[in-house]
Amino acid sequence: MTIDLNCDVGESAARPNAPDAGAMASITSANVACGLHAGDPTLMRRTVRLARDAGVAVGAHPGLSDRAGSGRVESRASPEEVEDLVLYQIGALAAIASSEGVPLSHVKAHGALYNMAARDRALADALARGVRAFDPSLVLFGMAGSAMLSAGAAARLRVAAEGFADRTYEPDGSLTPRSRPGAILHDPDVVVPRAVRMVLEDAVVATDGSEICLRIDTVCIHGDTPGSGELARAVRLGLERAGISVARFRG
Repeated sequence: MTIDLNCDVGESAARPNAPDAGAMASITSANVACGLHAGDPTLMRRTVRLARDAGVAVGAHPGLSDRAGSGRVESRASPEEVEDLVLYQIGALAAIASSEGVPLSHVKAHGALYNMAARDRALADALARGVRAFDPSLVLFGMAGSAMLSAGAAARLRVAAEGFADRTYEPDGSLTPRSRPGAILHDPDVVVPRAVRMVLEDAVVATDGSEICLRIDTVCIHGDTPGSGELARAVRLGLERAGISVARFRG
């Protein structure tokens, strides 16, 4: 059994090589912020270099134009606007990655854009169109069981179903809003068993104690979670000890 381990990176200009450098040693896919919700051209290039040197696949992590809210504040966006935002940001990262000899492998939307597309098929279709317009060989990462995966498949893209080891889930399969206490998990003793169970048993326990079926291809550790480098290392070790190979998603 094989699983991809991904991390959202390139989001902290104040600490351009940390915690991303720590996480790069353990992950297999890096989702690089493209400058609208976080990051800038210099940080994008530094992050691509970190990933390249660690042998990690590089993907675009487009978000809403919302630096004040770190891309986590939902807003009204038409499908046309979403498609254009996604295409613009993939192109920006692709240019930088190309200059470093790195091909893009995938696209994963960020924050509010991700959540909006997960439940709104029209926005999910727009996201998929933006990816396909740039390069139909790119993999679309999306929340397991969400509209993003069906939209990606309809657009004839390869899709990777994603599970979140360091976030809690609501009974309907959505992520618990970050505004609620306990929505973000930091303790490796909690996160690692959740990740292993997601992969081996296709399941995760929701906040009300119910069990959610969750078939995944990739596990996410957030780069802005405190101690993300150590957490990524613990998750990878836990997966491998459970007999699960950790490697980039190839579809």
